[in-house]
Amino acid sequence: MKIDKTLDGSKLTMSVEGRLDSITAPMLESELKAGLDGITELILDFSDLVYLSSAGLRVILAGQKQMNKQGSMVITNANEAIMEIIRITDFTKILMIK
Repeated sequence: MKIDKTLDGSKLTMSVEGRLDSITAPMLESELKAGLDGITELILDFSDLVYLSSAGLRVILAGQKQMNKQGSMVITNANEAIMEIIRITDFTKILMIK
């Protein structure tokens, strides 16, 4: 998995590429924990995400909980396979997806 970060003031965009699973989820978790201080808008760009497991969903949910305290989080550009996982788990009620 590869994570590219773009900071624009208090807006952070993280582009996630590859697989977000039990092996790579700790990498995203670490990036989120280290990078959210002072951030009021977090964008997770899933344009190049090809797989999402329950471990990845857990990290995304933790990021959402943190951002609920300090701003907003949006998931963008998720493909149909990733959206299906999000729908099946009913995370569409928790996450903002564009």
